Amino acid sequence: MRSIRPLLTAASAVAALTLTATACGPSEENAADKPSAPASLNPADKIKIPEDLKERLKEHGIDVDKWRNGEWKNWDRDKWLREAKDFVNPIIEDLWDPDRMREAERPDKPVEEEDISGDKGVTDPTPAVVRARPVDAKYHANAPESGKVFFDGPEGSMVCSATVVKDPAHPGKSNMVWTAGHCVHKGKQGGWYRNIAFVPSYNDSALPTSDLEKATREQIAPYGVWWADWVKTSDQWISQGASTGGAGAPYDFAVIRVTPEKGSSGKSLEETVGSALPVEFNAPAVPKVKSLTATGYPAAPPFDGQKMFQCQDKPGRLSLKAEQPTMYRIGCSMTGGSSGGGWVAQGADGKPALVSNTSIGPSTAGWLAGPRLGPEAKAVFDEVSKKYAGQ
Repeated sequence: MRSIRPLLTAASAVAALTLTATACGPSEENAADKPSAPASLNPADKIKIPEDLKERLKEHGIDVDKWRNGEWKNWDRDKWLREAKDFVNPIIEDLWDPDRMREAERPDKPVEEEDISGDKGVTDPTPAVVRARPVDAKYHANAPESGKVFFDGPEGSMVCSATVVKDPAHPGKSNMVWTAGHCVHKGKQGGWYRNIAFVPSYNDSALPTSDLEKATREQIAPYGVWWADWVKTSDQWISQGASTGGAGAPYDFAVIRVTPEKGSSGKSLEETVGSALPVEFNAPAVPKVKSLTATGYPAAPPFDGQKMFQCQDKPGRLSLKAEQPTMYRIGCSMTGGSSGGGWVAQGADGKPALVSNTSIGPSTAGWLAGPRLGPEAKAVFDEVSKKYAGQ
């Protein structure tokens, strides 16, 4: 999540909860020492670049062969694709190995209370802190739609949380994932992140962190690694989003369309994990919502990003600007890394539905805020769904 003020590390933050969201990034002390990919990886052999992506890369002056051999690590402003239509994410098999996944940090930065003290519009009193509770293992049995999003940015490898959601164009066979905009795109000052991949039920057995150093990829990612082959976030996030100050937070959401890293087994993501949540784009106004449950993998201290947690609370209102949509806010002790994680409430049909995602939070980690999903969010969702409706 992003916070209203810069987070503790470059890619982390409750402030991603910026009053944006909470994601993760490399630790400042050793980010430069970490290899961007496993030493055993031969990019020339492992990377898959479809012909249409090759052409799109060439249009931006990006040499395909150089990309195969590490050009994706070039964050020169002229090569950092920014516009909505320019997203590219070629698969690099085995890039996200257990060590790289375990060491990814959060990309968000926390928000400071003084940054919102002068807001116009309706903002309810700061909620009491709700202590995040660990989700019981196995995660797949208790929160099968939840997982982690991994990606690379200029600061290094980063991580957010995300949720498998239903796709009306493919009933029962969705390949769509919901997360925060700041988990896929830098916002006003940058472009699309790279090597974006989703891992459902990360560390499904809730292994202790000490055991994860010896864990296999199958133990850490029992339902596979799913790469983004298309991503859409709001135009408002791209034009306004920032890692601090809350800019763009009411529009801090994104939809990812994924494909399995190792090739299709014939099963969709929804079929593989056995579940997906509907998205509610006309959720009740804040005073009418009895309870919200936020799920994520908090990574800033006292958490380390390796286990899943949840907070449940009755939401209040947070208004950053009078002319922008009011956000949901709940008490929660989760920190950066939980950004993008789904907020679930009772839908119009009485069943669980996703109504928001973690976007921002304070450096003190006492609360989280998420966008209320309206027409802008539905337009993002519909565009991704329709793009693959015939496939």
